[in-house]
Amino acid sequence: MDRQKNQNQAPTELGTESISKLLIQYATPAIIAMTASSLYNIADSIFIGHGVGPLALAGLGVTFPLMNITTAFGMLVGVGSATLVSVRLGQKDYDNARLILGNTFVMNVILGLALTVLGLIFINPILTFFGASPATLPYAHDFMEIILLGNVVTHLYFGMNALLRSSGAPKKAMYATIGSVVINIILNPLFIFGFGWGIRGSAIATVIAQVVMMCWQFHIFSDKSNFLHFQKGIYRLKKHIVLTSMSIGLSPFLMNVASCFLVVLINQGLKHYGGDMAIGAFSNVNRIMFIFGMIVMGFNQAMQPIAGYNFGAQLYTRVTQVLKITIVCATAVMVLGFFIGEFMPRQVALIFTNDEELIRQTVLGLRLCFISAPVVGFQMVTSNFFQSIGMAKKSIFLSLTRQLIFLLPAILILPPIYGLNGVWLSMPISDLVATFTSAAMLAYQFRKFHRGDKIKTV
Repeated sequence: MDRQKNQNQAPTELGTESISKLLIQYATPAIIAMTASSLYNIADSIFIGHGVGPLALAGLGVTFPLMNITTAFGMLVGVGSATLVSVRLGQKDYDNARLILGNTFVMNVILGLALTVLGLIFINPILTFFGASPATLPYAHDFMEIILLGNVVTHLYFGMNALLRSSGAPKKAMYATIGSVVINIILNPLFIFGFGWGIRGSAIATVIAQVVMMCWQFHIFSDKSNFLHFQKGIYRLKKHIVLTSMSIGLSPFLMNVASCFLVVLINQGLKHYGGDMAIGAFSNVNRIMFIFGMIVMGFNQAMQPIAGYNFGAQLYTRVTQVLKITIVCATAVMVLGFFIGEFMPRQVALIFTNDEELIRQTVLGLRLCFISAPVVGFQMVTSNFFQSIGMAKKSIFLSLTRQLIFLLPAILILPPIYGLNGVWLSMPISDLVATFTSAAMLAYQFRKFHRGDKIKTV
């Protein structure tokens, strides 16, 4: 009887309800959560920029590659597990869905601890390699040391949130994100201005906020009345779950690792042609791009359980429909970003700093980086789509085209010719080329769906 009750709680509406209604239902909390997360990142930079100084912002920018590495390992587990849960629900395989929850918890703890130890041992050499100068290294070290100490918490927090969304509880995932943001924004100024902890205060605020919301997530998954919950026997690692989860999560993992490598090259180029302030400007530009990127990710997160469930149920018409609607929404978001980046760059730069040199560099970066914004949404959705339905190889390829195959040559070729402008332009140029590649692969996949071909699921 209990088993039947749990089965009835599975989100079968994903296979029957209107796609538009489902996307709005799932996207609204995801977008609110992602926007809140983006605003937190901006608030973080504002507090650091005005409370610590422009060099601290440059130091914060140096930490991006290392944070991308930790994020990459989190996605290796979290994204793959979330996709598996959605597909298993579509297949009505409820026992394996609970096994995935337990395995996700264990994998996040193991990877989180390993990265914490390695990161703390080699923190200074890593940050120096990533572009830290003698002036910015102390800021980068102070911030990243605290973040690494809380790395296990970060992995568990994001991993559990991904599973909340995939198991049909997008609003709870939204509450977890918003709660983290609110706590963080309250603690940031208190620790930086009130206690005088500087950039370390910002990092401490981040970790504390995640600890609080992780405890709430554990409370949710400990409730046995919920369809997906912690129970005995689900924590022993299963080879097929570990390997399948990681194969699906390999795409965002490789994308973030490639991003780490490329940000290192970008930081080195910015440092060479524009100095520490150029790296600080890159930090500011990233924050603004992050807002629009996270809204698109909100649509992607809404698409993921819908596409995964219907793909598992072999309802390919519905899979195609949710993809098309998501692409339209993502493109509209990035067009808005284009107009802000091109026509309001100084107003944006003033949010972060009053330093004229940093403002000038930020304005330049915004105008050049947002040139390709209208097509970035399409590329992001396409890559996430293949990942959502378990087609890991295609998703990996699309991720690598944008992050490595096209961007790497651009970074190596353009700066020696065009100097600082060449560093900035390498990013939008690679986005444009990657979009054409994504469009070609997507058109091929659409033809297979329209023919009604049977496709192997994960």
